[in-house]
Amino acid sequence: MLTIVAFVLTLGVLITVHEYGHFQVARWCGVKVLRFSIGFGKPLFTKKFGIDQTEFVLAAFPLGGYVKMLDEREESSEGVSIPEPDLPRAFNRQPVWKRMLIVLAGPVANFLLAIILYWLVFMSGVIGVRPILGEVEQGTPAALASMKAGELINKVAGQSVSTWQDVQWILLEKSLKSKSVQVEAVNEGKEVHLHQLQLMIGDKKNDFEGDFLGKLGLRPYQPAMPAKVEEVVKGSAAEKAGLEAGDEVLMVDGISVGSWEDFVSIIRKSPEQKLTLRIIRSGNELTLPIVPDLVSENGQKMGRVGAASKLEKTELDKLLVEVKYSPLASFNKAVVKTWETSIFSLRMLGNMMLGNISWKGVSGPVTIASYAGQSAHMGIKAFLGFLAVISISLGVLNLLPIPVLDGGHLMYYTVEIFKGSPVSEQAMEIGQRIGMALLGLLMACAIYNDFNRLITG
Repeated sequence: MLTIVAFVLTLGVLITVHEYGHFQVARWCGVKVLRFSIGFGKPLFTKKFGIDQTEFVLAAFPLGGYVKMLDEREESSEGVSIPEPDLPRAFNRQPVWKRMLIVLAGPVANFLLAIILYWLVFMSGVIGVRPILGEVEQGTPAALASMKAGELINKVAGQSVSTWQDVQWILLEKSLKSKSVQVEAVNEGKEVHLHQLQLMIGDKKNDFEGDFLGKLGLRPYQPAMPAKVEEVVKGSAAEKAGLEAGDEVLMVDGISVGSWEDFVSIIRKSPEQKLTLRIIRSGNELTLPIVPDLVSENGQKMGRVGAASKLEKTELDKLLVEVKYSPLASFNKAVVKTWETSIFSLRMLGNMMLGNISWKGVSGPVTIASYAGQSAHMGIKAFLGFLAVISISLGVLNLLPIPVLDGGHLMYYTVEIFKGSPVSEQAMEIGQRIGMALLGLLMACAIYNDFNRLITG
């Protein structure tokens, strides 16, 4: 239910903001707005407001919206005559710079929304995981760069980092234009080391799929936790086996367990297999039979028993950091973040067009709904950050020079400036068909990826 609510809220906010940008600038430019619609198809709610009696509509199909302005071409095609006093307020009679401003207003509104959302998040503080390296797997780019477990990453490509999220963002951005990047890290002895980290990982088309940092050999440090059960899920395999909070696991099928990670590793490898646990409870050793449930995670079959441990607060405090900024610094950072994310999106799209990056990264409504629900579960800050990213994506998408999108209209108006006259009706009609075909292909790719993720995990 939370996923559905978060998805509907995401669509509602982003579409409303985008269309309001068109609506408000059209009014400022003196254009008469006939209809403001959130969604397509059958109207569920309609109401007229204002001097112009603009019709506000909430429609049945929520994946989009539109602002209908007074336009002689549209009205004449529908056999409707425009009253003489309203002719100067027709969209098609406006100078080209006004039409461009009205079209630009939608994407700009999305970018402004992202700036505001990031500004709020940065001011309120962001909690992240310190970029402390865990075990570095042999043969990975991190190992080849001589990076060691326990090192704290301070800078990536000369930019200071505070969390793993900062590290991932800079590496993703740099990987589109560089083969390697310099990483500054401090070891436990406070010695500073400079590492030249290679960013090319095998087939570059798949670099961005799955765990990008993991492929580089960069994994967060995880403190050793004793194999002590702190919580048992009701109705789980652990409860059926008789495990209780406070139990400490010593052995599984004769294999010694030194940490919670060891215990989890054995359970994951043993779905639907009968195992024997040796535990300590209140100073007494007990033996319990257990059969891990079979679950699917990231397309792999594994075991799960429904028991959880807990990290001590002192250890947790060492791992977590809260990054907070002043109002002015937050605003500057929000502007930079929005700009960098926009440019990154364009570069990703460009590399997809050139075949350097897999099209598997294109997501549709199912994936967006999934991420909306996940971010909402994580809290208001995570959800606001998610909204900002999707708002930027919507702004960038609409600026692409594809007919039927805002960028396509801007392309027509640019041609009109150099040509000295509007693009012909025939050319626009052909462009509309091409644009619809391109959007159809993009949507088909996104929906295919969505269902492929659902099926394969």
